[in-house]
Amino acid sequence: MLLNHRLLALALLLSGTALSAQTAPPAPAAAPAAQEQGDELVVDVEGGISAPLGIAIPAMPTVAVASTPAGRTDELGRQLAQIVTSDLRNSGLFKPTSQLKDVAFGEVTAPTFDYWASASASALVQGFVRANGDGTLTVGCYLYDVFSRAELARQGFVVPPSDWRRAGHKCADMVYAKLTGEGPYFDSRVVYVSETGPKGKRIKRLAIMDQDGANHRFLTNGQSIVLTPRFAPNQQTIVYMSYVGDKPAIYVYDIGSGKQRLLVNNPNLTFAPRASPDGKWVLFSMAVAGNTDLYRVSMSGGSPQRLTESPGIDTGGSYSPDGSRIVFESDRSGGQQLYTMNADGSNQQRISFGGGRYATPVWSPRGDLIAYTRISGNFRIGIMSPAGGNEKLLTDEWQDEGPSWSPNGRVLTFYRQGRGGSGKADLWSVDLTGVNERRIATPLDGSDPGWGPLRP
Repeated sequence: MLLNHRLLALALLLSGTALSAQTAPPAPAAAPAAQEQGDELVVDVEGGISAPLGIAIPAMPTVAVASTPAGRTDELGRQLAQIVTSDLRNSGLFKPTSQLKDVAFGEVTAPTFDYWASASASALVQGFVRANGDGTLTVGCYLYDVFSRAELARQGFVVPPSDWRRAGHKCADMVYAKLTGEGPYFDSRVVYVSETGPKGKRIKRLAIMDQDGANHRFLTNGQSIVLTPRFAPNQQTIVYMSYVGDKPAIYVYDIGSGKQRLLVNNPNLTFAPRASPDGKWVLFSMAVAGNTDLYRVSMSGGSPQRLTESPGIDTGGSYSPDGSRIVFESDRSGGQQLYTMNADGSNQQRISFGGGRYATPVWSPRGDLIAYTRISGNFRIGIMSPAGGNEKLLTDEWQDEGPSWSPNGRVLTFYRQGRGGSGKADLWSVDLTGVNERRIATPLDGSDPGWGPLRP
């Protein structure tokens, strides 16, 4: 069930009469209508990595302790604060303080600013949890500037117990977006290939999880190898390649029903699928008579339409956010390089000219950058402008490849292959500074991550 996300002003918490009836915290005094820009509490997304903002996120109290299918509301309040803490810490821009105290329910909208200032917190996140009579949970989230003693933002989330973790991610997204000016990304999911077994006989299954690794589950049983899974915009559909009957072909997986279907019924090899931004098309590669070109096909199936016709291998296509252009890799010049073209295949232009080879390009959801794998001795994750300039390498390990963008275009997930013959691979993320790099824990080895859109 999708999260029912509501502003508190429209729900139970911000109207004076409703607050009294629901015994929720009294509405705080209105924050100043405007502040001088120099006085606003903001986080520099570039420089903030070296000097992260001190922030306090105490456990969220409850109106009255109640048992729910997700657990007791007092325990949920502690866990929700931990989720917000983890999300913000992992961004690299925030330094959660360890000096925390228990917050009484009445303090949620009347913070003890002097205490939090003494704890080296510039920002404060407080909230509460309440069990509702219809079986849902209400989670309130408030953001304060400690030194100006001002409320900066507030939101409320009404969720079924099964979605309680999403309320924590939504709260972290509110804080992140307000203090950085960037778009949110914590309430999102990643689909990837879960791997186990010896290098020559790896079992590869589709798996899905929240971006922080929680709510992990396998989607396929491993009887057939799967590769390159990617979300469609509706977030309920995954396109991927599978070796069913030892023949690479593209399949569509429906998360809700667990059913999969063959997308292109063709004797030729089809691989590397990616959905268009409007969800109507699937871009993919097909090998015909020794030549590999880019094609597109309707998400519902049908006859493929050929987009490239150059000799060699054209593959790895990715749409721009508006669907008007495509970036792809091609060896038409003698080695793997990056090219762009219009969505109909016209106006093909080379954009990479550095040493080595370029592969796995993917267009940023903001449209301003293209991420890729650069192969020159080792495999590194890099970014460049859509015109091919301003190239920047973000990682420098032995084998990093397969980047995929976060919904806000600030972070990339990728996979890192270990040295030696084990075949072991892990999922990692790195932000655009190239400094905040971290491993994403998975139950087994992981490769080919595909980061999905922000959930509604």
